[in-house]
Amino acid sequence: MATQTTVEKPATKLVSKWYFGGLASAGAACITHPIDLTKVHLQTQQEVKMRGYQMVIKIVKNDGVMAMYNGLSASIGRQMTYSLVRFAIYETVKNSVLPQDANRPMPFYQKALLAGFAGACGGFVGTPCDMINVRMQNDVKLPLDKRRNYKHVFDGLWKTYKFEGRVSLFNGASMATSRAVLMTIGQIGLYDQFKQMLLQTGIFKDNLVTHFSSSLMAGFCATVLTQPFDVMKTRLMNAKPGEFKSFAALVVYTAKLGPSGFYKGFIPAFVRLAPQTIFTFIFFEQLRLNFGREIAVKT
Repeated sequence: MATQTTVEKPATKLVSKWYFGGLASAGAACITHPIDLTKVHLQTQQEVKMRGYQMVIKIVKNDGVMAMYNGLSASIGRQMTYSLVRFAIYETVKNSVLPQDANRPMPFYQKALLAGFAGACGGFVGTPCDMINVRMQNDVKLPLDKRRNYKHVFDGLWKTYKFEGRVSLFNGASMATSRAVLMTIGQIGLYDQFKQMLLQTGIFKDNLVTHFSSSLMAGFCATVLTQPFDVMKTRLMNAKPGEFKSFAALVVYTAKLGPSGFYKGFIPAFVRLAPQTIFTFIFFEQLRLNFGREIAVKT
């Protein structure tokens, strides 16, 4: 009698597709946009005049509830450029280029280097939409005769190109790219690391609790790393042509308020970035678990 031989099925794991990060980030932006708008308004104050809740009351009172969603199209456009590129590079290299070994996970220094590179690429590509996003959010603060009145992100991009030149589309690109490097290390790199550490305890599973816990910790770390760059980037992108002659001039301008000037709006920034990070990774992980692709791993 012939004996049956069983072929052992190779170990696999579900990984994301290259565009999942952009979709997840855009979905998160739709939820957190009012907080992001409040943060921009606080950061563009030279003197501390209002707190977060006071700024919200002022915006709603003067311009209505929908003013809290000024620049939403630019925010989505930013996520579909900046976040799509950084997630696509990070996930593609991690899952398709680097060897997959379940017993030897990717060390953190490699995650940080890869995240930094992905963030630099995403930050540069996303600069035009990022600048339009800041301008549209800040428009309600300006006098009526000085408002730019962009209808949507594409209108903003076209008017900036037409009246200010193509170079103006990348105002603040160096600042945005530097910030994106730190943001991506803090968000994607540290999320990956925190998730790995939680799973290695044997207590946590690849589920919503782990995704929430990892993203909350990553959101806090990302806020601490990026807030000084975020404050200066917002000022630079909202500046008139020639207002700041150099990066040093911008630093001096911000430093007049003391060290706290670089962390202006920190609480609103964390309140925005924490939910944005949490929603991004929850959406991202759900896309991965339900629509991801399987790859073989070495055991």
